Amino acid sequence: MNQANLSTYTSFDGHRRIAGGPLLANVLAAKQAYARANAGSVWIFDDATGQAIDVDMRGSEEEVTARLAQQQALQATPDAPQPETGAAADMPRGRGRPRLGVVAREVTLLPRHWEWLAAQPGGASVALRKLVEDARRASEGQDRLRRAHERAYHFMQAIAGDLPGFEEATRALFTHDADRFQALLADWPQDVREHALRLGFGDETLPLP
Repeated sequence: MNQANLSTYTSFDGHRRIAGGPLLANVLAAKQAYARANAGSVWIFDDATGQAIDVDMRGSEEEVTARLAQQQALQATPDAPQPETGAAADMPRGRGRPRLGVVAREVTLLPRHWEWLAAQPGGASVALRKLVEDARRASEGQDRLRRAHERAYHFMQAIAGDLPGFEEATRALFTHDADRFQALLADWPQDVREHALRLGFGDETLPLP
């Protein structure tokens, strides 16, 4: 799932998909579903995590919209930058040295580790940052798969735990066996099946809307 999809949501009334996209559209669709006499279990799922979220739907649609806009405005306010502390705060800054948003925290290493770091070009801090960035790049693919498996599992556990083949489908998901996963979900309600495939396998099956 790419970055553009991280703020999208999908709503279900029972096993029927009723909305997708921005949070407000999903909240209003869920509110309308709750008002119907024949509504099933109504869910709003965060597509980034696959987890169901709770939203206050009391009042009119205008009141819900205003309350949600206020909450999102508060969440969008960036936190104040944290001041550096300890040794990092006392280090003199070279002329024109940029602030990188570095946060000083304690790191515990063996003496031989500190000796090796101190001998690296740029010193311990630069060497540690390079090691972390290299590790992040090396594990990026596996991390992406793990997140996809986890979000699909969260969605399936919430809405499809009682559907046939759930346990086997979960095993196929975590072994990244897309063909077996699709076969096991063949008899599931279409909207549930398609959304689980999107979350778990993305480009290999169906892209998120």
